Amino acid sequence: MIDLRSDTVTQPTEGMRKVMAAAAVGDDVFQDDPTVKKLEAKLAEMSGKADALFVPSGTMSNLVALMSHCQRGEEYIVGQGYHTYLYEAGGAPVLGSVVPQTLPVEKDGTLDLAKVESVIKADDEHFARTKLLCLENTHNGKVISLDYMQKAYDFAKSKGLSLHLDGARAFNAITELNCELKDLAQYADSVSICLSKGLGAPVGSVLCADKEIIKWARRWRKMLGGGMRQSGVLAAAGLYALEHHVKRLAIDHANAKVLAERLQDIPQLSINKDLVQTNMVFVKTDLETAGKLANYLKQHNIIIIPSESMRWVMHLDVSSGDVKFVSEKVKEFFA
Repeated sequence: MIDLRSDTVTQPTEGMRKVMAAAAVGDDVFQDDPTVKKLEAKLAEMSGKADALFVPSGTMSNLVALMSHCQRGEEYIVGQGYHTYLYEAGGAPVLGSVVPQTLPVEKDGTLDLAKVESVIKADDEHFARTKLLCLENTHNGKVISLDYMQKAYDFAKSKGLSLHLDGARAFNAITELNCELKDLAQYADSVSICLSKGLGAPVGSVLCADKEIIKWARRWRKMLGGGMRQSGVLAAAGLYALEHHVKRLAIDHANAKVLAERLQDIPQLSINKDLVQTNMVFVKTDLETAGKLANYLKQHNIIIIPSESMRWVMHLDVSSGDVKFVSEKVKEFFA
């Protein structure tokens, strides 16, 4: 199957499976799993942060970060379409008693800092105390520039706020920005990095921050059920991904641009190849057409999620040959 639903659908490579099977392990809740400690140290160094914490998922990584930055009744400012508000089941207010103040996301994936300033609460007992600004990079495949990140970080500091970055696809961002992870992470007090998306590991995310934030995040991880014991088996996959799957992200970006180029002239579809920055192609059509197209492609072992605005995602299990085959079958459907 050629699965374009997400970059989370990848299968562990043979090399990754071998290092998982051979991983040295210990009890990570006691902080004596050597492979987990190696992964945390590596990403702390790569991000330029003092410490890091391995957790089961990006959802948990973001949640423990929000709960570490904010006390009960405090507020975080967040984009309405960001994962830390929309796609993580309301964990921050439900489990952390942290109040979201949402703002519309701009077309480039950023938040308008003037609008952010307008919703920062006065120091008044009637209001939740504004404590944190949350950003997302990448957002819907869009890369936020280092210039904006610096402006947002400096702005947050000027207002007495911390900044958390949902960098689930941070390595896609730095691939396009042609910079190091620390160049991006320097403009956030904490950054969540997912290993199970474009990097192709089966499980896990890492939160990078200073030692105080990570100390609290470790406590919250335990409370939320994220203490994984002999999790070096999983951390080994993350280490392998960092060593072998980062540079190849450029292939996914190139494949996305090729697919958009090949399909943009189909009149029944709306695709703007100039908006493809990373590994995602957004395809717009009417819902009926999307459903019929999905059924047709499934007959040819291609999986998409039908909707009026579809996201087709390139990843390490999608080759350049697969891209050619997909484009041929889409054109064949509309012929």
